[in-house]
Amino acid sequence: MLTKSIEIKLPRGLEARPVAELVQLASKYESTVHIEAQSKKVNAKSIMGMMTLSLNTGEEVTVIAEGSDEESAVADMEMFLHGNKKK
Repeated sequence: MLTKSIEIKLPRGLEARPVAELVQLASKYESTVHIEAQSKKVNAKSIMGMMTLSLNTGEEVTVIAEGSDEESAVADMEMFLHGNKKK
């Protein structure tokens, strides 16, 4: 299991479109991927779960991944939350 605290640097936070993109990104991985914030832990592959967090720019989240590709999953989630899209 790999965990990492990440500050959200997306200009508009995690509103509907970025949440959908984050869920798509998380779904590419075999590993389980969760986001923990505000005393809640949700499956990053669940659009409804992610929408319940209502995360804004500057907030810190913990990304938790477990599985064969956990390192790549966490690295790509960090890149996304910092506003850099994977090419």
